[in-house]
Amino acid sequence: MTTEPAFTPPPNARAYPLPTSRGTFAVVDSPVAPGVEPRGVALLLPGFTGSKEDFTLMHEPLAARGYRTVAVDGRGQHESDGPERDESAYAQGELARDVLAQAAALGDGLGAPLHLFGHSLGGQIARAAVLLDHAPFRSLTLMASGPAQISDSQQQRVKLLRDALGVMNMAETWEAILAMGPPEEVGGPARGIGGQELLRRRWLGTKPAQLLATGRQLCTEPDRVDELAALPLPFHVLSGASDDTWPVPVLDDMAARLNARRTVIPGAEHSPNADQPLRTARAVADFWDTVDDTGTRPADGRV
Repeated sequence: MTTEPAFTPPPNARAYPLPTSRGTFAVVDSPVAPGVEPRGVALLLPGFTGSKEDFTLMHEPLAARGYRTVAVDGRGQHESDGPERDESAYAQGELARDVLAQAAALGDGLGAPLHLFGHSLGGQIARAAVLLDHAPFRSLTLMASGPAQISDSQQQRVKLLRDALGVMNMAETWEAILAMGPPEEVGGPARGIGGQELLRRRWLGTKPAQLLATGRQLCTEPDRVDELAALPLPFHVLSGASDDTWPVPVLDDMAARLNARRTVIPGAEHSPNADQPLRTARAVADFWDTVDDTGTRPADGRV
């Protein structure tokens, strides 16, 4: 996947600060397409070094299927504020409670629970949120997000980043990353939507404590799949056809343990939302269409 030369907001979407009981979070809110019957609302959580912009190419096709989508920058991520150095603010439990607060803020007046969707780190935060309280959510989709810690090779990338942040500020770290090679290969931001300037801007907007704390979480996350499977939620495990963060067989096994719908997107790697956004949006909407208003589990199956 080649990074797009420029960032273009999705049609009809609105970027604004969402006030919640736990602070304000930057969101991109894309409404249902005109003339389309509304079918639901989804909260989209980005991954490590990512941002709400990572879902840009999915908003329009999901709007055409009747889904309003709200992509969020988590605490300390890109345009959402957070402490520079206090890593305790980014403990997984804190980030999970932020998600519940976002859901509560969006839920006012909706009359229906939300679909929750998390990419990579965002999937593990989403998992932690539903383990605290699954009631606000109609379903959970985990995209390229595995059962426990990331692969050894990705742990080395995170270690490179943490070592750099120990001696340099964010701007200096960015320049060092560029000098070493493609950012996504040496601990910098993953390939995303938008050009180099957007990637740099969101990197500089992200708080170092957020990267340090969440990077540590990715390297130490325990397997909580059995806890998750005990919840009365429909699950969807989606990934690319290859993934070096959590190998595809690991994701296959997790889906089986969850009795989840399983989707593998051809031509995509760790970021199906960017690599194959139309196929990914179609698969997500197909899953959401099978979930009724009570959150009943749909029949599982591999797509």
